[in-house]
Amino acid sequence: MTNFKEQRKKAGLRQEKVGTQLGVTQGLVSQWETGRCLPRADLLPKIAVLYGCSVDELLSINVQDKSIMKIVDT
Repeated sequence: MTNFKEQRKKAGLRQEKVGTQLGVTQGLVSQWETGRCLPRADLLPKIAVLYGCSVDELLSINVQDKSIMKIVDT
């Protein structure tokens, strides 16, 4: 689970609500959560406020995620 998904769930928000609040599609929110892409830099502070966390928390790497570790190690 990415930090984007984890933080969204902690905030009790659905992808559709996040998309509406940020002016993006639910599909794009899903792509952030699956790691297919990252949000534009100008959206990061808005997402952090919406989720009640810091930008650092959104972007921090979960060391338990083995797929991320493979990318980092190569």
